[in-house]
Amino acid sequence: MAIDRLSFNGLRNLRNIDFQPGERINLITGDNGSGKTSLLEGIYLLGMGRSFRTRHLRNAIAHDSEELILHARLAGDPPVPFGIRRHRDSGELEIRLSGERLSRMSRLVETLPLQLINPDAFRLLEGPPAGRREFLDWGVFHVKHDFLDAWQRARRALKHRNALLRHDRMDDASLTVWEQELVTWGEKLDTLRDEWFEAFLPVFEDTLSGLLPLPGLQLRYSRGWDRRRILAEVLRQGRETDRQMGFTQQGPQRADLGIRINRRPAVEVLSRGQQKLVVSALKLAQGRLLEATTGRTCLYLIDDLPAELDSDHRRVFCEWLESMHCQVFITSVEQNALADLWQPSTPVSMFHVKHLNDGEGQLQPLDRQTS
Repeated sequence: MAIDRLSFNGLRNLRNIDFQPGERINLITGDNGSGKTSLLEGIYLLGMGRSFRTRHLRNAIAHDSEELILHARLAGDPPVPFGIRRHRDSGELEIRLSGERLSRMSRLVETLPLQLINPDAFRLLEGPPAGRREFLDWGVFHVKHDFLDAWQRARRALKHRNALLRHDRMDDASLTVWEQELVTWGEKLDTLRDEWFEAFLPVFEDTLSGLLPLPGLQLRYSRGWDRRRILAEVLRQGRETDRQMGFTQQGPQRADLGIRINRRPAVEVLSRGQQKLVVSALKLAQGRLLEATTGRTCLYLIDDLPAELDSDHRRVFCEWLESMHCQVFITSVEQNALADLWQPSTPVSMFHVKHLNDGEGQLQPLDRQTS
């Protein structure tokens, strides 16, 4: 389902916004600092319950507003309204879906599957494993119904084992109890991740070959502990060193995706433009697998798509988006950088964020067109 209505109040420098995006391609242009990225941030907040620009959500609230209120509606019969509210002085995030107040963020994430492609996406190649593990788990969460329970139980067991290791106040019998829990749910988590990866890998390779053929590139899943040993043995034999370190050094919490070219880290070999295409292939493959597995489509937020890409690769990128029949929000400084890259049959909606004299950004719809 696609979003057919968006309403933002109190979001950074954007004036109160209420508009109807197109069901397919939405191009958002404007000067630097006008609020284009803030608009994407608002949609991301609606789908993830957090910002990609700040760790503290109060920083996303406009300086002259006491609260942030974001609403959206998914097209359908019946339509599905949902939204979030965050008061400046309260740490509580209120989430509502079809009039019901939610206590679990996972319901929101499940309602609006989305992928973000922005400068931070390069962290999939150059950043720590946590970002790649989050990318991995997003995919598993959306196609494996029992993933969330296994993930929560493994996390709980890990938390208790680490607490015992740090304080060293309990005997080995107590440690064994939580190790058994971690083994049970950690191995379940690994099975689900491995099954997802086996399905994801050919989709990624196909997507990458269409964007940028890189014959030497390899994507591998690492489960977080030695594949030649069972997790129970690893935990038992690692107790003493884990006690010294104060945390569990091996386990599902250390899972990672390795991205290499001819045995070298891809980030050390590829140009910035090539890195963007590899990261984009990873993100697009997520949506393709989601659609193939569940029939649902993924919403894409793409900040400054033209950056680091030449005209040919921009065109190929847009062809992939067209083939996926998904809803997309793309920002660009230059209005003409993307407007002519779409097939005549592709619905394209265009908006302009005007930077006003008082520093606020105002969204203005341009003529709706089919390029």
